[in-house]
Amino acid sequence: MSPLVPKSGEDLLPATPVRARYGVSDMTIFRWLADPKLGFPQPIRINGRRYWRLADLQAFEARLAEKEAA
Repeated sequence: MSPLVPKSGEDLLPATPVRARYGVSDMTIFRWLADPKLGFPQPIRINGRRYWRLADLQAFEARLAEKEAA
């Protein structure tokens, strides 16, 4: 099993898999974080590196899906 494969909603994903998940650049992630209307989850910083909780990303995706369905 790959170490980047999440096991639960509490798993932390580093920036590279998050960018790959959405198919975007680091600058796009930076812009999403700066836009409070978008509601992209803020990262957790560990030793200067950014990590996101899988559950937070899934909640963000669910909110986007609800907006698109409405």
